[in-house]
Amino acid sequence: MIDCAKILEIADRELAGTDMFTVSCTCSPANEVELLIDSDTSVTIEACAELSRAIEAHFDRDEEDFSLMVASAGIGSELRTLRQYRKLTGSPVEVLLRNGTKILARLDSADENGITVSYKERQAVEGRKRKVEVDVVRTYPFEEIKYTKEYLDFK
Repeated sequence: MIDCAKILEIADRELAGTDMFTVSCTCSPANEVELLIDSDTSVTIEACAELSRAIEAHFDRDEEDFSLMVASAGIGSELRTLRQYRKLTGSPVEVLLRNGTKILARLDSADENGITVSYKERQAVEGRKRKVEVDVVRTYPFEEIKYTKEYLDFK
């Protein structure tokens, strides 16, 4: 079976010096390998094809047959690396917490411990009959987050 760690090592070496980076690699028992990459700007089809050829050059198909798919982490896919979070700083995101709460917010910052988001929330204010919309800034550790995705509003 193909080793994902070896594929990630080769991909990281090939992408060094570019604005592209690896996101994840999955290998099935049938030797179907899917490598997801991302970029600080954009990932072209040509870049994916070039990386695929570079990785395949390190393996002998006569020794072990495999299927390799190199793709860009698509819009709306879950963020998996800190670099992806940092790339989306200032952008709207959808955060699903492990307790089931879904938040649409602006990603303010991200570090090794978690993310800080800001959004508007209706809250009861003392002296008012109705709830008032207030700006809320909250920090969530990664342990509390089930997933985070870039939020696209098509309105």
